[in-house]
Amino acid sequence: MTQVTLEQWQCLLAVVDEGGYAAAAEALQKSQSTVSYAVQQIESRLNVRVFRLEGRRSVLTPAGQTLYRRARLLVDEATQVESLAAQLAQGWEPALTVAMDTLFPIWVMLKALSRFSERQPLTRITLQETVLSGTDEALLEQRADLVIGGRTPPGFFGELLFDVEFIAVASPQHPLHLLDRPLQYQDLRLHRQIVVRDSGRRNLDAGWLGAEQRLTVSHIQTSIQSVEKGLGYAWLPELQIRQALKEGLLKPLPLESGGRRKVPLYLIYSAGDSAGPAARCLGSMLTETLQASVLSQE
Repeated sequence: MTQVTLEQWQCLLAVVDEGGYAAAAEALQKSQSTVSYAVQQIESRLNVRVFRLEGRRSVLTPAGQTLYRRARLLVDEATQVESLAAQLAQGWEPALTVAMDTLFPIWVMLKALSRFSERQPLTRITLQETVLSGTDEALLEQRADLVIGGRTPPGFFGELLFDVEFIAVASPQHPLHLLDRPLQYQDLRLHRQIVVRDSGRRNLDAGWLGAEQRLTVSHIQTSIQSVEKGLGYAWLPELQIRQALKEGLLKPLPLESGGRRKVPLYLIYSAGDSAGPAARCLGSMLTETLQASVLSQE
């Protein structure tokens, strides 16, 4: 049995979407007889009535409604395949993996991904949230096309995005605040420190002071919430706790020294100068979004 062609399904959709054969023919830039013949061929080849007459109008039968829905999916899929083929012909990557240190503001990433999806909806994105050496490993093991991390390993070139400023904080009711004096290193060691676990195999302990009491979590947001609940103190990124500081949920610790520190974040392409257009496009959108939503407000 001869199969129904994609063009014939397009004619069926046009008749329904445009409200009649004449309007469908005009939209498709075909003759009305061609559109009518295409619908007749569908009915003949599938042995099913697609339309029935109600007065002077053609309306879908129950079977026609089902075929219309399936035809819509079929034609949309074919359109996507054609768009993807054109995208690939221009060298655009069909998929991208991004490894992002959790220090990078997630709302900036999501805004950039939204912009990118509007431009390149057929490029699949995988976002990996990493910590410390986990970001390096994603780059060195070529498990990511685009990396945002705190250092640039040898052999790679990184573009400095911005410096993340950390502040030593605790909840206002924490015992360290009740001392009501400048704090020293020994004061901190007597209390629980909240530490974010390295997502890589190296299991680095960046920032840990060696306190006996320690709570290790796997994400920066969990660390923030733990400190807000009074479970301990931590150095937290100022950008991500700005609102909590304003609302009084967190309070900077009065350290004699070391209360603030900075960590740079870099944007790195794993393929270097050979990075594809999709990776370059997303990288540009990330830097533009960061500039517009964060750096311009500092």
